[in-house]
Amino acid sequence: MVRWRSGTVTAVRRRWAGAVELDVALPDGATMRALAYPELVGDPVPGDRVLLNAGALLMGLGTGGYALVVALPDRLPADPPQAGDTRDAGHLVKARYTPLQPIMLGVDEEASPHHALLASVDSLDGLPVVTADLHSALPAILAGIHADAPRARVAYLLTDGGALPAWFSRTLDGLRDALVGTVSVGQAFGGDLEAATLHTGLLAARHVLRADVAIVAQGPGNLGTGTRWGFSGVAVGEAVNAVAVLGGRPVGSLRISDADARPRHQGVSHHSLTAYGRVALAPAELVVPDGLPAELAARVDAALAPLAGRHTLVRVDTDGLDAALRALPVRLSTMGRGLDADHAYFLAAAAAGRHAATLLG
Repeated sequence: MVRWRSGTVTAVRRRWAGAVELDVALPDGATMRALAYPELVGDPVPGDRVLLNAGALLMGLGTGGYALVVALPDRLPADPPQAGDTRDAGHLVKARYTPLQPIMLGVDEEASPHHALLASVDSLDGLPVVTADLHSALPAILAGIHADAPRARVAYLLTDGGALPAWFSRTLDGLRDALVGTVSVGQAFGGDLEAATLHTGLLAARHVLRADVAIVAQGPGNLGTGTRWGFSGVAVGEAVNAVAVLGGRPVGSLRISDADARPRHQGVSHHSLTAYGRVALAPAELVVPDGLPAELAARVDAALAPLAGRHTLVRVDTDGLDAALRALPVRLSTMGRGLDADHAYFLAAAAAGRHAATLLG
């Protein structure tokens, strides 16, 4: 349950789009690192009293290690403007029936300028869509796309298996200029566009953002219980189904590693094997990078053999992808491991992006 704390802001550490990092002094003299989303709670400044949800920080859980600001009780933000503000015309409630539920303008709502367009379309028209288990794959996939198609218009669909606010991701903030937009779908929020479902989000990426390629991945903070079905990345298989039913072209990014100490994630992670092998009912193109170390390559081939009956296994040359990964404007990290520590993971994601680029007309 919630572990509540209150304190006083002593310093603003840094800001990025939609978020501000703080130092908060507690009554017992301890200091907590906290994160606030100004769109939800207002913009804290030193001296403000803040109410914190400190559970994940105190338990050592999750990505980032923050207490989260729930309110500035002595300085509440003003209500959003009414007249002429299309955001306030929305009725799309995200993080529903939690204390901080935001009410957003859905991209296909009647008040949206895109309503008529999205009411008239029902197909992705062959849009290549790369699906990935972890948020950390996003920059690597993007690097692979732009390595061969630097002018490709790429949209990101933030699903709700990890962090719900798009604002949490410093990676996404750093990639903003390389994307035509972010669509937050399901319970996720804070993207350039808001969608109730992945299906609507995909259509918005294709027809509103006019993307050439889309990437679907959850936000930071993958949830897993160590069981076959108990992980938030199971939604990757559902994403394949959504892309296929809308006439898109699913491209599966595989979670491959020889650096993860956990046996279930060595070679091809059980997350990929379950999502693509059991959950995805539609065929996808699963990308296998060339150039893996021989032992790892053999493990990958053996693990993927049972999936070949449903999906197409595509081998992709990786020449030049290491350089593309190193040229990214954001730091690569997955489970605390950087590019050199888990090279195969990032190379596999970049290879999926490179394959998607070959599918452009």
